[in-house]
Amino acid sequence: ESATAFGWLISDMWLGEFDCVSPEVFYSVLGKRYPTFGKRTQQDAQEFLICVLNELHEGLKKVRAHLCKRRCVTDGKPSRGSVSETSIITKLFEGQLSYDIMCLECKTTIDRPERFTVLSLPIPSKDCLKCFFQQDILTWNNQIQCSWCGTKQDATVKATITKAPQIIIFHLKRFEWQGKHKRKLSTDICYPLSNLDLSPYSSPLFCTDAEYSLCAVVNHSGFLDDGHYTAFCKHSATKNWYNFDDAQITKIPNASVQSDTAYLLFY
Repeated sequence: ESATAFGWLISDMWLGEFDCVSPEVFYSVLGKRYPTFGKRTQQDAQEFLICVLNELHEGLKKVRAHLCKRRCVTDGKPSRGSVSETSIITKLFEGQLSYDIMCLECKTTIDRPERFTVLSLPIPSKDCLKCFFQQDILTWNNQIQCSWCGTKQDATVKATITKAPQIIIFHLKRFEWQGKHKRKLSTDICYPLSNLDLSPYSSPLFCTDAEYSLCAVVNHSGFLDDGHYTAFCKHSATKNWYNFDDAQITKIPNASVQSDTAYLLFY
């Protein structure tokens, strides 16, 4: 099972018995569940991350359900037959957005909540977060079906964070279609190592503490089909930063964490 294999991998990493650890068993188990990742070709790190989080959620949710069932039997209370869909994954990584959509014809506003574990940010010339959370106009093929007007209408839409997760993951959309071809954006994005303030994009009713510190970065160098992934990770105890490049792990200064190859940011 993926969750068990992942547990052994984390255990091997933190025991400190080896200079480096190869995730062969976890890779093999996940490859059986998702054959795409079993191939010896480059795959997308963001898609891989989502699959890993989903697998861990499903596996740990079942463990929680089993423990709840045993507790019900021990307590002598009848089971209700339904178990919460929460897990340690949802508690750590799941947030919620609220999309405020307003019909430009009748001004009717609807609220559409949406859960997320990874926020995919467009790469403009300036601020990625500001670009994601700015108000957009839905028109042409993106018009909404207004329930009040009874027809399709232009509308405005604006996202707000209504539940900030403990760990927030940003995916920088460096790959985009240009005609029939996909190209990589090498735009240098400035991201803070500490004091990332999400309060301007959050609902004051739900998000009181919205400041974050960077704890890891996944980097992608090269091109779409023949690139290379590395990671910067901050040690939770010493607060030192390390570069993980296959079997080579090296300590790096804080200044080196800012990189134009950043693809995934973990806060």
